Amino acid sequence: MSKKEQPTTEETKEQVTIKVEKKPKKKRALRGNAKKVAELEELKTELEQEVGELKDKFIRQTAEFDNYKKRTARERVDLFKNAAQETIGSLLPVLDDFDRAIQAGESDDTIEPVSEGMKMIYNRLKTTLGQKGLKAMETTGETFDPELHEALTEIPAPSEEMKGKIIDTIEKGYYLNDKIIRYARVVVGK
Repeated sequence: MSKKEQPTTEETKEQVTIKVEKKPKKKRALRGNAKKVAELEELKTELEQEVGELKDKFIRQTAEFDNYKKRTARERVDLFKNAAQETIGSLLPVLDDFDRAIQAGESDDTIEPVSEGMKMIYNRLKTTLGQKGLKAMETTGETFDPELHEALTEIPAPSEEMKGKIIDTIEKGYYLNDKIIRYARVVVGK
C-alpha cells in the first residue's frame, strides 16, 4: 500500500469508533426486540383471556335472553287462557238466575212473573258487565260517524233535521274501557 492509500490515524479512529458503536446498537436492538416480543406475547395472552371471558359472557347472556323469551311466551299463553276467568266467574250468578227463571216459567202458567224475572236478570247482567268496563254506545238521533257506526242502509229522513243522523239502531255498539269492541249497526237518514 502506498502512503496515499493508507488511512490516517484520525480516519482509523473514526472507522473503529463507528464499528464499535454499531455492534452494541445491534445487540441493544435485539434485546429491545426480545423485550417487545415478550411484552406482545404477554399482551396477546391477556387479550385471548379477555376474549374468552367476553365469549363466555355473551353465550350466557344469549342463553338468559332465550330463557326470558320462552318464559314470557309461556306466561302470555297462560294469561290468554285465564284472561276471561274473572269475568266469567262474575257472570255465573246471572246464569244461575236464568236457570231459576226458566224453571219458574215451566211450573207457572202466568207470564207476568217470568217477564219481571227476565227484566231483573237483564239489569243484573248489565250492571255486572258495566262493572267490568262495558258501556253501550248512544246512537239513535246522533250524527252518523263512520268510525263508530256501521251503516246497514239509508232511508229517507222523516224530517230535514234527521238527514245524516241515525234513525234506528239495529245492533248496539259497545265500548270496553273506552275501546270499541263492537261497532253499532245503524240505519241512517238521507
